[in-house]
Amino acid sequence: MSQRTPGLIAIICYKFFTAILFLLSAISIFLTLKHRQELQQFADSLELASKQGIIAWGVNKILNLNPKTLQFGGVVTAVYAVVTIIEAVGLWLKKAWARWLVIGVVGISIPPEIYELIKGFSLLKLLAFIINIGIFIYLLREVPNDRKAHQ
Repeated sequence: MSQRTPGLIAIICYKFFTAILFLLSAISIFLTLKHRQELQQFADSLELASKQGIIAWGVNKILNLNPKTLQFGGVVTAVYAVVTIIEAVGLWLKKAWARWLVIGVVGISIPPEIYELIKGFSLLKLLAFIINIGIFIYLLREVPNDRKAHQ
């Protein structure tokens, strides 16, 4: 990678943004586990206060999850956040391994994204799918340019 193109900078920014979201999600999951009792009391108070719609629904969904499942989800989310940060830093430092790591991780995620789109369409799922396809194609197209730059 000889220079950071606008496309590469956009991918790096996207990776940092998603890493932050995953990190915040992992922290939220672990805080939920730590404060499960308080969350239950909060949910009970929502029911008394005329059920606050989506908030009550979300809190009840979380409380009905097995704590081990929630803990596993938090660990997986934290690991994925770390991998995404490594990808972004590696791309920023113009490391070839980072490009291949992103191609691999994004390539692996494409079939499940297609399945999710078929199972239940949403604009957010479609947007994530389009972004990942764009990243995959962009980075694959740049590989021959890297080889020419290193010769």
